[in-house]
Amino acid sequence: MTKTDQLHRYLFDNYQVRGELVQLQQSFHHMLEAKTYPAPVQRLLGELLTATSLLTATLKFEGHITVQLQGDGPVSLAVINGDHQQQLRGVARWEGQLPDSDKLADLVGKGYLAITITPDEGERYQGIVELSGDSLSKSLENYFAQSEQLATRIWLFTDIHAGRQLAAGLLLQALPAGNAEQENDFAHLEALTHTIKAEELLQLDAHEVLYRLYNQEAVRVFDPQPVSFKCTCSREKCEQSLLQVGREEAYDILKERGQIEMHCDYCGHQYRFDGTDLQTLFNNLPTLH
Repeated sequence: MTKTDQLHRYLFDNYQVRGELVQLQQSFHHMLEAKTYPAPVQRLLGELLTATSLLTATLKFEGHITVQLQGDGPVSLAVINGDHQQQLRGVARWEGQLPDSDKLADLVGKGYLAITITPDEGERYQGIVELSGDSLSKSLENYFAQSEQLATRIWLFTDIHAGRQLAAGLLLQALPAGNAEQENDFAHLEALTHTIKAEELLQLDAHEVLYRLYNQEAVRVFDPQPVSFKCTCSREKCEQSLLQVGREEAYDILKERGQIEMHCDYCGHQYRFDGTDLQTLFNNLPTLH
């Protein structure tokens, strides 16, 4: 497959159905660099990263999206943040021994899927559904059934064997129309798409995948959109956090530890502040008269 992470949108000329295909390598690799994740967590994060990219592409907005899994299982939290430019980052938290399983219930336990959409302009929206079935894709399909009442099917695959870190996915969704003929059309395209094999989607060029799936259909494929890992942490944001903590408490931490360290869970970057840094930070505060 191409090393350039890309999302492809496509439409069917003869059906009221749209599709998306995303293939990820570098962004997936960069996300896993931050921590030493066990293999089941790597695979779960790969699926969640892929799903977030697909979900972001279904939204016509400028802003941010957060897709979060939370439960009472060994993986207590897995979350991906992204924006309309397909810039994504993610992190997971786990405890104890993990089962060698890809079943969502075995990893996350009983919990929920939360999708939070924050437009640059307009109201923030959050949808929450209980985790259902054994897979993330089933929970996402349930989310669409409840929140948008649109027939949606999602396929998610990862490969982390032999030093490879690949993730890919497909989304098929009915356009708002709502008639019996459309249901038959969607079922037809769903059956075609379901023939996809993991190795095909993970390794073949996107256009080759689409040709194999829909060579008897009239498909319009739009220009691809690049997908990338991007963390929004910065030294300036850490400084703002220290200002919120306050001068007295910041110096107490410095006295106790010798320096203040702030770690980003998303990218693994470490920010360090010593006495000179704190003096500069707090002495530059504006004086109120």
